[in-house]
Amino acid sequence: MTIKLDPALADLRTWRPRDCSIAKALAAIGPHSSFLILREAFYGVRRFEMFVRRVGVTEAVAAARLKGLTEAGLLRREPYKEPGSRTRYEYVLTDAGRDLVPPVLALMAWGDAHLQPDGGPLDLVDDATGEPVRVAFVGPDGRERPAERLRVVPGERRRRRD
Repeated sequence: MTIKLDPALADLRTWRPRDCSIAKALAAIGPHSSFLILREAFYGVRRFEMFVRRVGVTEAVAAARLKGLTEAGLLRREPYKEPGSRTRYEYVLTDAGRDLVPPVLALMAWGDAHLQPDGGPLDLVDDATGEPVRVAFVGPDGRERPAERLRVVPGERRRRRD
């Protein structure tokens, strides 16, 4: 299965792969431990020590990844203070961070299907009904579209320049 590429994008004189949003997104997120920190943030983790414990990285690695995710605008630091303690910071997902839920869950589904011999250890279900759900391509009419029917075309910004 491949996704069709618009002929206008095949010509490297007009399409520059370095402008690719996938490459920019991966650069913003960084190493795989950053994905795991985001996973934990999706699960509600906010405190530094919990990221260290749940991701299984050193404090130095957690600090570097949290700093990078904050600088990329995926997390923001918010102060909190427990009685008798100094002010500390917790990490909260931004809108940009929350927008990464679908691609991260798509990676989980791929790992479940291709890397786990008996399926994954977790299931994704609708909270209200308990029915299984999955990440999918959906058109403006709400109907699912198979990947085989997708085509990549120049984006709106690019069309305005031409």
